[in-house]
Order: sequence, then structure tokens, then C-alpha cells
Amino acid sequence: MNPMQQPRIEKVTLNVGAGKEQSRLEKGIAVLRMITGIEPMKTVTNKRIPTWGLRPGLPIGCKLTLRKSKAVEILKRLLDAKNKKLQPSQFDEAGNISFGIHEYIDIPGVTYDPKIGVLGLQVCVTLEKPGYRIKRRKIEQKKLPRKHTVNKQEAMVFMQKNFNVNIGEQS
Repeated sequence: MNPMQQPRIEKVTLNVGAGKEQSRLEKGIAVLRMITGIEPMKTVTNKRIPTWGLRPGLPIGCKLTLRKSKAVEILKRLLDAKNKKLQPSQFDEAGNISFGIHEYIDIPGVTYDPKIGVLGLQVCVTLEKPGYRIKRRKIEQKKLPRKHTVNKQEAMVFMQKNFNVNIGEQS
């Protein structure tokens, strides 16, 4: 197979949504720091939603993006927390994978912290093929050809081949 057609991991994004509850946000930051050893950034609202008590500039969650070897290393641990099982519905048509982990203590190498309690997080994996740079570069930016995008089937095959993931209904 053409090496330019081989999908690869572009990034892994970890996210904890806390809403307007600031104590939950601090716990989420502590969990992401414990899992990766990197300081996450806070996400803030842009809209005002009075019924939810949200206003622009209010921190409502935290996120962290990992790339290259660190992303692969963390993804292996996160998939172990899911027993290397994913559902077809967790793959989108653009070749992205998204799944949640209900409790951070399911991740190997992470111990329970009574100050944090039980907290979950979302994981998003973005796949790309070599040459995606033409879509993001500053000079002579071009549209990506349809055959060079990662589709759902390619993403499923990539995860099965590289991470031994079972794709089917979870029990």
C-alpha cells in the first residue's frame, strides 16, 4: 500500500466538562494532570445562557491535546481502560474516534485520590494521512482530495491493526 495512504494519529484530545461548578473544574484539572503529567487549559463560554447560569468568560471545563509519541502512549492506556473495545458509533465519517471513560481510576497506572472522588473524561482521537499539511499551510493552501481523507472504515481498520481494538457492541 502507498505510504501516503497510511492513516496516522494526528492528536489525542482529553476533555473534562464541569459546567459552572468550579470545584468540579479543579478536580478535572487535577485528573488530567495526574494522567498525563501536563497542565491542561481551561475552556470558557462564549455565550450567555441565563437558565444554565452561564456568562461569557466563565470557565466550564478543561482540555489537553497530545501529539506524536506521547499521544500513542496515552491512547494505549486509555484503550486499556475500555478493555480495548469500541463501538462503530464511536467512529465518525471523517475518521475521528470519540469515547468516554466513566471513571479515571479505570486507567492503568492511575490511583484513586479521595480529594477528587469519581470523575470521568472524554477522549477524541484525530486521524490523518501524510500530506494533510496542504489543508493548513499558510501559503498555497489547498483543499484536500476526497480520496486522501480518512473514512470510517479506514479508521476502524487502523485501530484494529495498530491497537488490537475489538469493534462491536459493548456489553
